[in-house]
Amino acid sequence: MKRTGAQIFVESLKAEGIDTIFCYPGGATLNITDALTDISQIRQVVVRHEQAAVHAADGYARASGKVGVALVTSGPGATNTVTGIATAYMDSIPVVVFSCQVNTMLIGNDAFQEADIVGITRPCTKHNYLVRDVKDLAKIIKEAFHIAESGRPGPVLVDIPKDVSSALGEFKYPERVHIRSYQPTYVGHSGQIKKAMRLILHAKRPVLYTGGGVISSNASQELTKFAEALSIPVTNTLMGLGGIPGNHPLFLGMLGMHGTYAANMAITESDLIIAMGARFDDRATGKTDEFAPHAKIIHVDIDPTSISKNIKVDIPIVGDTRNVLMHMLKIIEDEKDTYKQHHNIAEWIKKITEWKDNHPLTYQKNNTLKPQYVIERIFELTKGKAIITTEVGQNQMWTAQFFKFLKPRTCLTSGGLGTMGYGFPAAIGAQVAFPKSLVIDIAGDGSIQMNIQELATAVQYNLPVKVVILNNGFLGMVRQWQELFYEKRYTWTHLHSPDFVKVAEAYGAVGLRIEADNDVDGILKQAFKNNRPTFIDVRVNPEECVYPMVPAGASLKEMLLV
Repeated sequence: MKRTGAQIFVESLKAEGIDTIFCYPGGATLNITDALTDISQIRQVVVRHEQAAVHAADGYARASGKVGVALVTSGPGATNTVTGIATAYMDSIPVVVFSCQVNTMLIGNDAFQEADIVGITRPCTKHNYLVRDVKDLAKIIKEAFHIAESGRPGPVLVDIPKDVSSALGEFKYPERVHIRSYQPTYVGHSGQIKKAMRLILHAKRPVLYTGGGVISSNASQELTKFAEALSIPVTNTLMGLGGIPGNHPLFLGMLGMHGTYAANMAITESDLIIAMGARFDDRATGKTDEFAPHAKIIHVDIDPTSISKNIKVDIPIVGDTRNVLMHMLKIIEDEKDTYKQHHNIAEWIKKITEWKDNHPLTYQKNNTLKPQYVIERIFELTKGKAIITTEVGQNQMWTAQFFKFLKPRTCLTSGGLGTMGYGFPAAIGAQVAFPKSLVIDIAGDGSIQMNIQELATAVQYNLPVKVVILNNGFLGMVRQWQELFYEKRYTWTHLHSPDFVKVAEAYGAVGLRIEADNDVDGILKQAFKNNRPTFIDVRVNPEECVYPMVPAGASLKEMLLV
């Protein structure tokens, strides 16, 4: 029996086990929208802006480990997804975005609501497709999901013209995909792994430097076992938070521009860096010429193009982080006596403990409400049992510093692109994935207004997301740079914001306000217990800065402290 392209689309999603799509309708989506009407297996969450659809799919993917799916219309509907796609691309998040397009005969004629979304997104997708024939639709959808979730994950866009979605064709969904030019390497080269282990065996000052690849390969247990087996201290990038419990004695905290003193000094003084699923981003390395000047570097990554891209490494290992760690753990198990006899780094651990004790993360307490205190209380009240999303800026860095992420997939944040407006729709996506979990977006008063309209989505679908707005009346991180490097000329950064309590109430959500230390626990408890979307407007010290801070262009050891 022949089916329409729209029906083939729906059946393909069902075959992939997709249970949720985040969407926004338009003229070009109508065939697919109609085909979805009677499908109970696929939940359709209609957002208020297409950018939010992709961020929500992204948050769903990060929290669940599944592929996130978004569906939008042509022209502006498609172009509105670009920021969300670029966000997912920079952070290697598996998302498939379906954009609907004008009829094939109109493509290239500047038709109403036509945009070359394939051309526009080519630089920020792992791959993209324009479907020109209904007979190719199922195969392309199968390939799209395979590419998005395999190897180094990333976003894939599929552009479906309206006449393709209405055309008739046979539905046959492929059982497997074979793309000759795309064969990711999952198993690391055993010779390289043995060379790496010999280097690790004789290192005096080793450090594990881990990133988002540990999260995406589900390698956090193996990472923790490996670190414990050899007593190697661990530092995470922003994307790697939760890869090892934030309260683990071997955890140094995040490294980089706003990393801990212990993490940055450990990297600087190390004689061996073992990089796992990290890409040596400039925010993590500081001045590259002075990054880990005494260290040899082992780099494990599934993406060969990431190895030696920013920092030259000594032992490259291309492979899935979890697979490589399992191989390394087997070597330790098989050669137990050798590793016990030779691997002694007690002096190194003692030095790191001194750095931790002498320069802990801290802030100056006075008679103003400090954002760091609020985040500390969120952690204590939730016992770390919450999914945390953030916006971008000071709120993001304070969260990375003062919330101890105990599990993977509980820190959802825009790392590479640094997208303001990411956190709230991402929280909606995470809440859809885990309806019974506490999901909290830690936001700023600037960034929350980027996608504040999604409060209507949260209310409509009864998604009890909590948004803690650290309201300092500024675009805080830009203001901090103006304070430190531009003689306190606060150009464009002082904000006039609405009354967030009234905004929440206008949307049909709960609005609460915190203005003093002694309000924090009571109001947060009240917010976390209710089962409704909630904005908490927290009036924090307007000129608080994020420290430590490594100025742009400086080395990791050149930290500005509190």
